[in-house]
Amino acid sequence: MKLLFISNGHGEDIIAVKVIRQLRKINPKISMVCLPMVGEGFAYAKENIPFIAPVKKMPSGGFIYMDNKQLWQDVNNGLITLTLAQLKAVKLWAKNEGLIIAVGDILPLLFAWLSGANYGFIGTAKSEYYLRDEENWLTETSKIDRYFGSIYYPWERFLMKNKRCFGVFPRDTITTKTLQKYKILAHDFGNPMMDDLTVSDLPVDNEPLLKILLLPGSRLPEALHNWQLILNAVDAIINRQSSDLIFMAAISPSLSLSDFTEYLSTHNWQLAPLNSVNILINDSKRIVFTNKRVKLILCQNAYSECLNYCDLSVAMAGTATEQFIGLGKPVIAIVGNGPQYNKQFAMNQTRLLGISVQLVNKPVEVAEKLQELLSQPDLWQLISVNGKKRLGEKGAGEKIAQYIIKKIESSTENS
Repeated sequence: MKLLFISNGHGEDIIAVKVIRQLRKINPKISMVCLPMVGEGFAYAKENIPFIAPVKKMPSGGFIYMDNKQLWQDVNNGLITLTLAQLKAVKLWAKNEGLIIAVGDILPLLFAWLSGANYGFIGTAKSEYYLRDEENWLTETSKIDRYFGSIYYPWERFLMKNKRCFGVFPRDTITTKTLQKYKILAHDFGNPMMDDLTVSDLPVDNEPLLKILLLPGSRLPEALHNWQLILNAVDAIINRQSSDLIFMAAISPSLSLSDFTEYLSTHNWQLAPLNSVNILINDSKRIVFTNKRVKLILCQNAYSECLNYCDLSVAMAGTATEQFIGLGKPVIAIVGNGPQYNKQFAMNQTRLLGISVQLVNKPVEVAEKLQELLSQPDLWQLISVNGKKRLGEKGAGEKIAQYIIKKIESSTENS
């Protein structure tokens, strides 16, 4: 049996790959191909998943809904021609009687529906938490959203209720239950975003009081602009926090580490020997800096270790922020000016993740927000419960893969 994964974003590509890995474990003979609609599909390429159509990196990085100017830049760079070529390739592939797994939002879902093939949908982009909590609508939820009754609009629900849609896998329980009310075949399997994040604790000598993770994002040039704001926030924390601190920065492997280190000297950071911090991290490229008694470790190949080791994060990122919160930990987020992490995105993220995100407008405000968190252990506990609830347990990728295998077997028997 053949499978085509269609996704529209870097984070969506990664989630698709998590499911693909589980499918390979269950049945290595399944033929799988992909179509990353946004970007160049590095996550798929790393897993040697063939592409069925051309791909191209666009100026917006897939965030055209955030800014109309970004949309026009993408159109001028061939977005329409590329999209039509991709749709044509999907329809051609569907003639081979395979199944399609759409990952993301309505665009891959629409492609799957237009193909004529049977399809499943992993809904990563939307959650009922944008509109409500378990009890009531949020005060900022519009009348039109309340009228529609769900974060998924009627035309999206139409695509999910189609007889060719064999399963929908929302990102959380509250969204699953809402879709089930509309007789959609939705399954509460959890969120693949949280898979593969649990690692053993890192042994540390003279462990400091507080370990803070820095997440500047993964897209250039925005990540570097975010990094400068985060370093300003770090300065404010150091000036206010008298105890020993360790900062860890998780820098995307696709970015140049030197681009980030060159800003450190202007913030009084000095290069230090690797053995000045006795933390066992599986990252040969890590770099250590010191500023007074404070240490900063930059990593590119120890993502899970960084997320698990740190207590709190100062973040201006999308998927990484959600994963950190899913581990039950608080994030202080700074409003940025980029195509992704701007005020609208940050506000949406706060609605999605609730009290786990403490949003500030300026870097200097981070230190004060940190003090508030440290002085409220009860809030810290509520944040822990909230984060795990909103992101769900790990293991969703395996459950989704097992469900797909059953559908493949059923299709084979009926053919």
